[in-house]
Amino acid sequence: MKVAVWDTYVTRKDGKLMHFDILVDENLKDENQIFEYGKKYLKSILQEGQNLTSKECTFCHIDKVPEEIEQKIVNNGYAIIEMENCY
Repeated sequence: MKVAVWDTYVTRKDGKLMHFDILVDENLKDENQIFEYGKKYLKSILQEGQNLTSKECTFCHIDKVPEEIEQKIVNNGYAIIEMENCY
């Protein structure tokens, strides 16, 4: 499966900059839906209410993913790759 990788930087409630990628099917073009996936992730790590717009989240590239990530996308519509300061 090829996915679109959305590079995301959000300021956490404690002021640290968090970096994560939102991975979605390459055919998903609805930015608002992608932002909603990011907000759902933020809520799951107790960072709800933080800004998540085109300023914080931008399309980066198309990539191929391992089967375990593909299954997350098939089941949930998206997957998150945590990069920096997510906890």
